[in-house]
Amino acid sequence: MGKVYLIGAGPGAADLITVRGARLLGLADVVLHDALVEPAMLEYAPHARKIAVGKRCGQLSTAQQFINKQIVDAAQEHAVVVRLKGGDPMLFGRADEEMRALEAAGIEYEVVPGITAALASAAALKRSLTLRGVSRSVALATHSRAADSEAIREQVNADSLVFYMGRDSGPEIAQQLIDAGRDGLTPVAIVEACSTARERMLTLTLSELASGLAQQWLDASQPSLLMIGQAFAARVGQEEVSSLEALLSAA
Repeated sequence: MGKVYLIGAGPGAADLITVRGARLLGLADVVLHDALVEPAMLEYAPHARKIAVGKRCGQLSTAQQFINKQIVDAAQEHAVVVRLKGGDPMLFGRADEEMRALEAAGIEYEVVPGITAALASAAALKRSLTLRGVSRSVALATHSRAADSEAIREQVNADSLVFYMGRDSGPEIAQQLIDAGRDGLTPVAIVEACSTARERMLTLTLSELASGLAQQWLDASQPSLLMIGQAFAARVGQEEVSSLEALLSAA
């Protein structure tokens, strides 16, 4: 039996992977990688066999059970197997299912953390997720389609909200939050393809997001993050990212 390393690739840029992650990639015999992993990241593993096992919303994807089997099979044949996952393995990455499969097969594994997109996007925006007197709590979430769900009520209680995989559901998320009591003037930031050469950022309000106007700005081929809360308001004198009003007037 070999050993499996579940490594967080970080938000996108190849040099934002941890030193440990990059070192282990260099030792890998096989790398099973997500669709969102940048090609430059795979250059850390020049001698490894690369297997794409990505899952993309609305696109043909590898079934999770088959991914689990591929990881187990690889570990039964090779000494060092890397499962390279976008962001951090332990956040919205189905790592638990993969760890359970490895445990059931008696295969040793180790988790190597990565920088999740929420942290990298806050850095790109130059906005803190927490801010004294403004934001003392942060919720990292995915979209719940039930308008009266407990999840939405809990999220409203967090000062800063970060929605993963919410590109297509932005208007619905915004309306749910407004219906649950959030002010329509609450600042919103959208960060697309964070830390890559394709990175773009947009600022708007919760009401503007609910109207659906931002959807014409978004690139359907790129991952994006919704960041909602007063912590994402522009500071006086700070260089501003693109605003929805400016983009619409230019169009």
